[in-house]
Amino acid sequence: MGIAMLFIIMFHIGMDHKYILWGLVKCGNVGVDIFLFLSGIGLWYSWTKKPNLKHFYWRRYLRIYPTWIIIAPLFYIPNYLYHAGYSRNVLDLIANITFNWSFWRIDDLTFWYVPAIMMMYMFAPAYMSLISKRPVYRWLPVVAIIFCFMQQYVAPISSLVGHVEIFWSRIPIFLLGINCGELVRQKRTIDKSSIWLLIILFMMSLLVCINFEMVWRGHYPQILERMNYIPLTVSLILLLVVVLDYAPKWLLKSFSFIGGISLEVYLLHAHFVIVQVNTLRLGFWLTFIITTLISALAGWLLSKVVTYITDKITALYNKYSVR
Repeated sequence: MGIAMLFIIMFHIGMDHKYILWGLVKCGNVGVDIFLFLSGIGLWYSWTKKPNLKHFYWRRYLRIYPTWIIIAPLFYIPNYLYHAGYSRNVLDLIANITFNWSFWRIDDLTFWYVPAIMMMYMFAPAYMSLISKRPVYRWLPVVAIIFCFMQQYVAPISSLVGHVEIFWSRIPIFLLGINCGELVRQKRTIDKSSIWLLIILFMMSLLVCINFEMVWRGHYPQILERMNYIPLTVSLILLLVVVLDYAPKWLLKSFSFIGGISLEVYLLHAHFVIVQVNTLRLGFWLTFIITTLISALAGWLLSKVVTYITDKITALYNKYSVR
């Protein structure tokens, strides 16, 4: 997750088209898919350990919502006061702060991952219960892929829900993560001879993504590239597992630190840090380093505040739930 967060920071900083790495940096959006795949695995662990809806939702939303409710007003209130367009009135403003209503209404991508993952958490227990009882439904990610094309090309569906394509196109990788959760829990491994297959799959899918970005950007529906993110994500994660076995401990700890505060860094880096650092015109790599350091420090401090608050909330919850 730490590496995925670094990919996303690079993607949001952006790079001048003239540089050779431009297409690769634009593929950093795949960091979101890595998040969702790993989140699906984590949910399976949690659900199989304690398949209780109340416990599940409490744990999931307690991790996200307090952080969200601190950061969202810092963006949406000034945005509303300066008439930037996301909140048409006070009710819209309250809805945006509460659950990012403008994402569902007009595809506001400011913090789109948060309402998207919270919605996925809503149906995750039903999916996990279903595949536990009837494993054949593990094929539902294929159904989700087909629906992605329906919301893109079937007019009635497209007019109704096509504006949040970025949400629909990430559901398949999330469900695949849940599907793989049991394999990870059982410590199933891939035969070492398959490493070349993974490399081929990774290189092919990466080449497609880079070609989309370098040659066809703006001339194709985003759904095509996002479907290609699925094999790219899975192959990349499996290859990273191999590579990170040889990484020094200090590097692994650094990645783990970023991964542990990835939610906080996600909410802070783009609209609070990058916009300020960009004014210095320091170039891509220096901007990336400074943005990462500031976002990590701010994210760590924010996580400490949120942890203190959530500990108090949890203590009260446990006290009154026992009663």
